[in-house]
Amino acid sequence: MNLHPQDYQLFEVLLKRESGLVITPDKMYLLESRLMPVAARRGLGGLGDIAFQLRQDGNAKLLREVVEAMATSETSFFCDHTPFQRLKDDILPPLLAARAVEKKFRIWSAACASGQEPYSIAMLLHEMPLASWKYEILGTDMSNDILAKADAGIYSQFEVQRGLPVQQLMRHFEKEEHGWRVRPALREKVSFRPFNLLDSARPLGLFDIIFCRNVLIYFDVQTKIRVLHNLHAALQPGGVLLLGGAETVLGLTEALQPVEGMQGVYAAAPQKNGCTNAAVLSGRTL
Repeated sequence: MNLHPQDYQLFEVLLKRESGLVITPDKMYLLESRLMPVAARRGLGGLGDIAFQLRQDGNAKLLREVVEAMATSETSFFCDHTPFQRLKDDILPPLLAARAVEKKFRIWSAACASGQEPYSIAMLLHEMPLASWKYEILGTDMSNDILAKADAGIYSQFEVQRGLPVQQLMRHFEKEEHGWRVRPALREKVSFRPFNLLDSARPLGLFDIIFCRNVLIYFDVQTKIRVLHNLHAALQPGGVLLLGGAETVLGLTEALQPVEGMQGVYAAAPQKNGCTNAAVLSGRTL
């Protein structure tokens, strides 16, 4: 791809400003693979034409399309598996004990893409004895198009074959002519809305568990700090944050600390009065 240096710089600046994404020269191929469909939809010849249009009139709709296309990531059901097993075996039992009186909790899938992660969480919860509990799973992402797919809950044969055991497929999905649809009993537990991780999460409320996996790797240090601050502020007392296997909070914030024995799981650091947001994981109520 022959992209003029000034055009590359334009994309670099706009993507960083609007979404926090850092496009390094070695990731130039992502610009082509994800933005050429945008150019095709608009009848443009390529990335240079997109850059020209953005410079000419600051087209907000085109900018939104560019940011959403670049922010879209591939995912699968029960991706990496280990975090879901940890959720079931290590995180939920003490959380449920700590919330035994109110019998309710909230989970946020903070970069849900086409919805496989929140639906995977919903399947896990649906198979637990939680009939008397009220729980909510919220999935957010920047792309309205990808959220529309998640909200529809329809997946191709290829998509359901990636990480989804046959037993769970038959239990939680209905076969349709063009794929598989999430059954209503599962679908009603998950809601979706657009959200930019650079923004304050205050409008979303507080959460007991936040999944934000394999997102920080796309940000520079200052953006990681900003996002972690927003995620920390969205945690309920006793809540936990799950990051991807290659991600860490070390050197970025002291507000979150690793939970001992649980790689990729973080809780709020102890407060001055000695209390700690990791109390749920030890079965204590704050």
